[in-house]
Amino acid sequence: MRTFLAVIIISLSAVCLSTAYTITLPPSTKECFFEELHQGDKLTITYQVGDGGHLDVDFTIFDPNDHLLDSSERQSTGTFSFNAELAGRYTYCFSNEMSTVSEKVVSFNAHGIVSVPDDGSHTDPLEKEIRELAEGLAAIKDEQEYIVMRERVHRDTAESTNDRVKWWSIFQFIVLFGNITKYSIYSENEI
Repeated sequence: MRTFLAVIIISLSAVCLSTAYTITLPPSTKECFFEELHQGDKLTITYQVGDGGHLDVDFTIFDPNDHLLDSSERQSTGTFSFNAELAGRYTYCFSNEMSTVSEKVVSFNAHGIVSVPDDGSHTDPLEKEIRELAEGLAAIKDEQEYIVMRERVHRDTAESTNDRVKWWSIFQFIVLFGNITKYSIYSENEI
Protein backbone atom coordinates (compact mmCIF):
# COMPACT_ATOMS: atom_id res chain seq x y z
CA MET A 1 0.00 0.00 0.00
CA ARG A 2 2.84 2.37 0.84
CA THR A 3 4.50 1.76 -2.52
CA PHE A 4 1.20 2.37 -4.30
CA LEU A 5 0.76 5.76 -2.59
CA ALA A 6 4.38 6.70 -3.27
CA VAL A 7 3.97 5.90 -6.97
CA ILE A 8 0.78 7.97 -7.20
CA ILE A 9 2.28 10.95 -5.38
CA ILE A 10 5.48 10.92 -7.45
CA SER A 11 3.59 10.46 -10.70
CA LEU A 12 1.04 13.16 -10.08
CA SER A 13 3.58 15.66 -8.81
CA ALA A 14 6.00 15.05 -11.66
CA VAL A 15 3.65 14.31 -14.50
CA CYS A 16 1.51 17.28 -15.33
CA LEU A 17 1.87 21.00 -14.70
CA SER A 18 -0.93 22.98 -16.32
CA THR A 19 -1.84 26.63 -16.51
CA ALA A 20 -4.79 28.24 -18.27
CA TYR A 21 -4.97 31.88 -19.27
CA THR A 22 -7.27 34.26 -21.10
CA ILE A 23 -5.70 37.42 -22.52
CA THR A 24 -6.93 40.37 -24.54
CA LEU A 25 -4.71 41.40 -27.44
CA PRO A 26 -5.25 45.04 -28.46
CA PRO A 27 -4.82 45.87 -32.16
CA SER A 28 -1.24 45.86 -33.51
CA THR A 29 0.25 44.18 -30.42
CA LYS A 30 2.10 41.02 -29.52
CA GLU A 31 2.10 39.16 -26.17
CA CYS A 32 4.85 36.69 -25.29
CA PHE A 33 5.05 34.08 -22.52
CA PHE A 34 7.92 31.96 -21.23
CA GLU A 35 8.31 28.41 -19.97
CA GLU A 36 11.46 27.10 -18.30
CA LEU A 37 12.04 23.53 -19.48
CA HIS A 38 14.67 20.89 -18.87
CA GLN A 39 15.97 18.63 -21.58
CA GLY A 40 13.40 15.92 -22.27
CA ASP A 41 10.42 17.82 -20.85
CA LYS A 42 7.29 17.85 -22.98
CA LEU A 43 5.29 21.05 -23.54
CA THR A 44 1.88 21.27 -25.19
CA ILE A 45 0.25 24.61 -25.94
CA THR A 46 -3.35 24.83 -27.08
CA TYR A 47 -5.12 28.08 -27.89
CA GLN A 48 -8.35 29.44 -29.32
CA VAL A 49 -9.58 32.91 -30.17
CA GLY A 50 -12.90 33.57 -28.47
CA ASP A 51 -13.78 37.07 -29.61
CA GLY A 52 -12.73 39.86 -31.93
CA GLY A 53 -12.42 40.50 -35.63
CA HIS A 54 -12.09 37.41 -37.77
CA LEU A 55 -11.19 35.27 -34.72
CA ASP A 56 -7.59 34.85 -35.85
CA VAL A 57 -4.12 35.42 -34.34
CA ASP A 58 -0.54 34.61 -35.26
CA PHE A 59 1.35 32.13 -33.06
CA THR A 60 5.12 31.59 -32.83
CA ILE A 61 7.34 29.57 -30.51
CA PHE A 62 11.12 29.83 -30.07
CA ASP A 63 13.71 27.65 -28.34
CA PRO A 64 16.27 29.03 -25.83
CA ASN A 65 18.61 29.96 -28.72
CA ASP A 66 15.82 32.02 -30.36
CA HIS A 67 15.39 29.56 -33.22
CA LEU A 68 11.86 29.35 -34.54
CA LEU A 69 10.27 25.99 -33.68
CA ASP A 70 6.83 26.61 -35.16
CA SER A 71 4.59 29.40 -36.38
CA SER A 72 1.05 29.71 -37.64
CA GLU A 73 -0.62 32.73 -39.15
CA ARG A 74 -4.23 33.85 -38.83
CA GLN A 75 -5.53 30.75 -37.04
CA SER A 76 -8.49 30.66 -34.69
CA THR A 77 -7.36 27.50 -32.87
CA GLY A 78 -4.15 25.56 -32.61
CA THR A 79 -2.17 22.95 -30.72
CA PHE A 80 1.59 22.65 -30.62
CA SER A 81 3.45 19.92 -28.75
CA PHE A 82 7.15 19.15 -28.56
CA ASN A 83 9.87 17.60 -26.43
CA ALA A 84 12.54 20.04 -25.28
CA GLU A 85 15.88 19.23 -26.85
CA LEU A 86 17.62 22.01 -24.91
CA ALA A 87 17.25 23.15 -21.33
CA GLY A 88 16.24 26.78 -20.94
CA ARG A 89 13.56 29.38 -21.56
CA TYR A 90 11.15 28.64 -24.39
CA THR A 91 9.16 31.63 -25.66
CA TYR A 92 5.75 31.52 -27.30
CA CYS A 93 3.92 34.58 -28.61
CA PHE A 94 0.44 35.50 -29.75
CA SER A 95 0.29 38.38 -32.19
CA ASN A 96 -2.53 40.66 -33.29
CA GLU A 97 -0.17 42.87 -35.32
CA MET A 98 -2.10 42.23 -38.55
CA SER A 99 -5.19 43.95 -37.13
CA THR A 100 -5.41 47.71 -36.81
CA VAL A 101 -8.96 47.90 -35.48
CA SER A 102 -10.18 44.93 -33.48
CA GLU A 103 -8.85 43.45 -30.27
CA LYS A 104 -8.84 39.67 -29.80
CA VAL A 105 -9.58 37.53 -26.75
CA VAL A 106 -7.31 34.47 -26.67
CA SER A 107 -7.60 31.55 -24.26
CA PHE A 108 -4.67 29.20 -24.03
CA ASN A 109 -3.28 26.35 -21.94
CA ALA A 110 0.33 25.40 -21.46
CA HIS A 111 0.77 21.82 -20.29
CA GLY A 112 4.24 20.84 -19.24
CA ILE A 113 5.10 17.26 -18.52
CA VAL A 114 8.28 17.05 -16.54
CA SER A 115 10.44 14.12 -17.53
CA VAL A 116 11.42 11.84 -14.70
CA PRO A 117 14.75 10.13 -15.31
CA ASP A 118 14.35 6.41 -15.75
CA ASP A 119 17.20 4.18 -14.70
CA GLY A 120 15.91 1.51 -17.08
CA SER A 121 16.00 -1.23 -14.48
CA HIS A 122 12.31 -1.34 -13.62
CA THR A 123 9.28 0.23 -15.26
CA ASP A 124 6.19 0.11 -13.11
CA PRO A 125 3.08 -0.52 -15.24
CA LEU A 126 0.94 1.37 -12.73
CA GLU A 127 3.12 4.47 -13.06
CA LYS A 128 2.89 4.21 -16.85
CA GLU A 129 -0.91 3.99 -16.67
CA ILE A 130 -1.08 6.99 -14.34
CA ARG A 131 0.99 9.03 -16.79
CA GLU A 132 -1.28 8.06 -19.67
CA LEU A 133 -4.36 8.93 -17.61
CA ALA A 134 -2.88 12.33 -16.71
CA GLU A 135 -2.20 13.08 -20.40
CA GLY A 136 -5.73 11.97 -21.32
CA LEU A 137 -7.20 14.13 -18.57
CA ALA A 138 -5.27 17.16 -19.83
CA ALA A 139 -6.59 16.55 -23.37
CA ILE A 140 -10.16 16.29 -22.07
CA LYS A 141 -9.73 19.54 -20.14
CA ASP A 142 -8.50 21.29 -23.29
CA GLU A 143 -11.48 20.04 -25.28
CA GLN A 144 -13.90 21.11 -22.57
CA GLU A 145 -12.44 24.63 -22.47
CA TYR A 146 -12.64 24.78 -26.27
CA ILE A 147 -16.30 23.72 -26.17
CA VAL A 148 -17.12 26.34 -23.51
CA MET A 149 -15.44 29.06 -25.60
CA ARG A 150 -17.28 28.01 -28.78
CA GLU A 151 -20.59 27.84 -26.89
CA ARG A 152 -20.08 31.42 -25.68
CA VAL A 153 -19.33 32.64 -29.21
CA HIS A 154 -22.35 30.83 -30.66
CA ARG A 155 -24.62 32.08 -27.86
CA ASP A 156 -23.51 35.66 -28.57
CA THR A 157 -24.26 35.14 -32.26
CA ALA A 158 -27.69 33.68 -31.51
CA GLU A 159 -28.56 36.56 -29.15
CA SER A 160 -27.45 39.10 -31.74
CA THR A 161 -29.56 37.40 -34.41
CA ASN A 162 -32.52 37.29 -32.03
CA ASP A 163 -32.21 41.06 -31.43
CA ARG A 164 -32.08 41.75 -35.15
CA VAL A 165 -35.18 39.61 -35.80
CA LYS A 166 -37.03 41.37 -32.96
CA TRP A 167 -36.25 44.86 -34.28
CA TRP A 168 -37.03 43.83 -37.87
CA SER A 169 -40.41 42.47 -36.71
CA ILE A 170 -41.19 45.72 -34.87
CA PHE A 171 -40.24 47.70 -37.99
CA GLN A 172 -42.47 45.49 -40.16
CA PHE A 173 -45.36 45.94 -37.72
CA ILE A 174 -44.99 49.73 -37.83
CA VAL A 175 -44.86 49.71 -41.66
CA LEU A 176 -47.87 47.36 -41.83
CA PHE A 177 -49.84 49.49 -39.34
CA GLY A 178 -48.93 52.61 -41.33
CA ASN A 179 -50.12 51.02 -44.59
CA ILE A 180 -53.40 49.86 -43.03
CA THR A 181 -54.00 53.35 -41.63
CA LYS A 182 -53.18 54.98 -44.96
CA TYR A 183 -55.46 52.64 -46.95
CA SER A 184 -58.34 52.97 -44.49
CA ILE A 185 -58.12 56.79 -44.68
CA TYR A 186 -57.88 56.59 -48.47
CA SER A 187 -60.88 54.21 -48.61
CA GLU A 188 -63.00 56.49 -46.45
CA ASN A 189 -62.21 59.48 -48.66
CA GLU A 190 -63.10 57.55 -51.83
CA ILE A 191 -66.49 56.48 -50.51
